[in-house]
Amino acid sequence: MTTDILHEQKILILDYGSQYTQNIARQVRECQVFCEIHPCTWSLKEILDFKPKGIILSGGPASVLATDAPLCDRELFKAGIPILGVCYGMQLITHTLGGTVNPSAHREFGRAELMIREYSHLFTGLNNKAQVWMSHGDKISKLPAGFTASAFTANSPIAAIENPIDKIYGLQFHPEVVHTTDGKKILQNFLFDICSCERNWKIGSLAEFTINDIKKKVGRAKVLCGLSGGVDSSVVAILVNKAIGDKLTCIFVDNGLLRLGERDKVEKTFRDNFHINLLVVDAAEEFLTRLKDVTDPEKKRKIIGNVFIEVFEREAKRLGDFKYLAQGTLYPDVIESVSFKGPSAVIKTHHNVGGLPEKMDLKLLEPLRELFKDEVRVMGRELGMPEEIIGRQPFPGPGLAIRILGEVTAERLTLLQAADKIILEEIKRAGLYNKIWQSFAVLLPIKTVGVMGDSRTYENVVAIRAVNSSDGMTADWVQLPYDLLGTLSNRIINEVQGVNRVVYDISSKPPSTIEWE
Repeated sequence: MTTDILHEQKILILDYGSQYTQNIARQVRECQVFCEIHPCTWSLKEILDFKPKGIILSGGPASVLATDAPLCDRELFKAGIPILGVCYGMQLITHTLGGTVNPSAHREFGRAELMIREYSHLFTGLNNKAQVWMSHGDKISKLPAGFTASAFTANSPIAAIENPIDKIYGLQFHPEVVHTTDGKKILQNFLFDICSCERNWKIGSLAEFTINDIKKKVGRAKVLCGLSGGVDSSVVAILVNKAIGDKLTCIFVDNGLLRLGERDKVEKTFRDNFHINLLVVDAAEEFLTRLKDVTDPEKKRKIIGNVFIEVFEREAKRLGDFKYLAQGTLYPDVIESVSFKGPSAVIKTHHNVGGLPEKMDLKLLEPLRELFKDEVRVMGRELGMPEEIIGRQPFPGPGLAIRILGEVTAERLTLLQAADKIILEEIKRAGLYNKIWQSFAVLLPIKTVGVMGDSRTYENVVAIRAVNSSDGMTADWVQLPYDLLGTLSNRIINEVQGVNRVVYDISSKPPSTIEWE
C-alpha cells in the first residue's frame, strides 16, 4: 500500500510493540477512516509531515521506567493534534508530561469492570460501567498537570485520563480487542468527536489501487506466485493476474502436509476455471525428509519456509527469468512473527515472513501485507471470486506439520488427514462451517490406554479445535453442541485407525494461540 493512493485524512498509529497494534488499525478502518502504522522511532518531523488528523500511541511490552524504554518527543503534545494513548501509550503520556508511573503491586491481565466517574468525550454514549481488557504491570500514581482521571477499575484507580483542552486522552485498557465490549464506540468517539474525521475509506476501492500498484512495481518483470488454494494466496494470484496477465506463473507445491484432496481442488479451480498459468510441484518426499526427527515448532516452520523458497528458486531458474515471488502475507502474520514496525515481542515465526532465508534470489511481492483477513475477503468478493474460495477457513502456511505435535512422519500425517476430514465434514453437515473462524484437528504427542472390544489399546489422542475470531489476533473457543462433539469423537475413534481418545480445546486467544504450534 503506497501513500499516493490514500485519503488526505488519515490517522497515525505509532507502534510501541503491542501484539494488538494491528487490531487498532483494523478497528479504525472498520470505522471507514484510513490509518497507517509507523514505528515509535519516527521523528517529530516525520510525524508532522504525515499530517495526521489524530495520533494513537499503542500499547507495548516495555515499562516507561526502564532505561531503554521507547519514548517520544515532548513537543509532540504541543502540536495541536488529538492524541489517544492506549495502555503503554497512556503511561508514556503521563511520564513525558510530568506525571508519575510506578510498578503496580497487583498486575492486571484479562477482563475488568470499568467504572466511569467523569464525563468524557471518549465515553459518550456509554453506561457508567463497562467490561474492558487489561494487560499491564505499571500504574499511574500522579496525573500530569491539566489532566483528570475519568475512569477506574478495582486494581487501577486511574484507568482513563484526559486533557480535553489539548485533546490528549489515555486508556489503561485495550479498546481494540473484542473483550472490551464498548471498545469500538470509544474509538469512534475519538475518531469522529475528537479528531473530526469523516467516513471516507472503503476497502472495496483498494483492489483497483492495489492492481495499479503491482503494475508500477513489477513493470515488465515476471512473477512467481506461491499458490496454496487458501483465501490469501488465491486473492494475491487474481490480483497479480489482473495486473500483469501471462507474466504471472503460479506454483502449487504439494508438500505432503496438505488436507486430503487439496491438490486436485487447486488444479481444477485455478487451471481450469481461472485459466492461470499453474505449475504443480510434488515435493512431499523432500519436505518429509527435511523434517525427519524435528520436533521444535520454530524449527519446523523455518525448515518448511526454507524448503518452499528452495523449491520456488529451483523452479524459477528452470522456467525462466523471474524477478518476484508473490505471497499472501497478512498483517497478523507479520506482527506475530517479528517487530516490523515497533519493539514487539516475537510470539512465533510465520511461514510467509519468518521462514525465509536471509539471501533469496527472488524479491518479495506482498500486496496484502497490511490487510486483515476480513479485508482480504471483501477484496476477493470485489474481484468476483467464488464464495467457495473466499469463505474458506484459514489454513496455516506450514500446513498440517504444526498440527502434528512432535515429529512429522508419513504415518502421523495420514492419521491427522483422516481425522481432519471427518471434522470438516461434520462441521459442514451441521451448517457451522461459515459461522466458525477455524475448525481443525491436532495430533498430540502422547498415547493413552483404551479398550476396544475386549482388547487393551495404547493409541493416539486427537484434539479438536474450533474458534471464532474477526482477525486472528484474538479468538474465543466455540461452544460446539454436545451431540456434534459426540459425533466427531465417535467417528474419529471408529474410523481413524490408531486413535482411541478425542479431547476438545476450550482455550481462548490470549492467553493461548489458535494453532498449537
